[in-house]
Amino acid sequence: MALMSEVPRRQAPTGTAVLEVRGAEKAFGATRALLGASLELRDGECLALLGPNGAGKTTLLRALTGRVRLDRGAVRMFGRELPAEERRAALGIVPQEIAVYPLLSARENLDAFGRLHGVAPDRLRARIDWALAWTGLAERAREPVEKFSGGMKRRLNIACGVLHEPRVVLLDEPTVGVDPQSRERIYEMLDALREGGASLLLTTHHLEEAERRCDRIVILDHGHEVAEGTLAELIERTVGGGRDVVVHLDRDAARPLDGFERGADARTWRARVRDVAGELPGLLGRVAASQARVEDLEIRRQGLHEVFLHLTGRELRE
Repeated sequence: MALMSEVPRRQAPTGTAVLEVRGAEKAFGATRALLGASLELRDGECLALLGPNGAGKTTLLRALTGRVRLDRGAVRMFGRELPAEERRAALGIVPQEIAVYPLLSARENLDAFGRLHGVAPDRLRARIDWALAWTGLAERAREPVEKFSGGMKRRLNIACGVLHEPRVVLLDEPTVGVDPQSRERIYEMLDALREGGASLLLTTHHLEEAERRCDRIVILDHGHEVAEGTLAELIERTVGGGRDVVVHLDRDAARPLDGFERGADARTWRARVRDVAGELPGLLGRVAASQARVEDLEIRRQGLHEVFLHLTGRELRE
């Protein structure tokens, strides 16, 4: 992979699958963690794998990396089934836990992980220099990692997982516990990986990240996928398109407002519209006819948060 400044503009994802899971099943005693889960990561895309706690995401990722042997199902990379050892060597794996050596420097960590990944000796120096520039750590390359901030450790953690230039990268919560600036920098790094030809499978509990950054989304629950598609497709299939118009009045409405549903109190009213420009004037006219005045107005679109709760429920999972 080239340095960020040398990377060509990323092409749109193709329909070619680089990683496929079909009918994955896994039980641990009486606990059935996976019940026929399937997904497909396409060439050049960023695919979000979402689900509440206990949905089976961790088990599925461990199966992809060969740490868990499936009871049933198939995993294919680049159109063929690979043994776990060969599949693991072809993947870039970035765990949620920081998996670097705190007493070593950034350069020493990269050197160690490069050797573990089998990077050729004549390529290793160039790959380390690339990684330090890519992560923005070149000026801190010789400092012990224990002195780094959380965001710096996260960036180094990612770099250690991709030194061998994998075409498929699995990222488990890559931005957990970092500040907004570090999160943005990490996603710039991930964009650069995609520009260099990598395909990304990303788990995250930050739904707004999946909404903004991922081409498609798979939602897993109770061991199998409950939905898959682009954000627009998921919205249309579940909560429906359109917008919510929420008006906050200066007084309690004397009677129900036609076309609205009452909110938390008689001052808050909500309506669902498909065409904001066409339908909003009529709604506001009905409010005016009630002799109440609009103190505030919100127009809210349905998003991944609403889709996720619609599909997985609001019950707390711990």
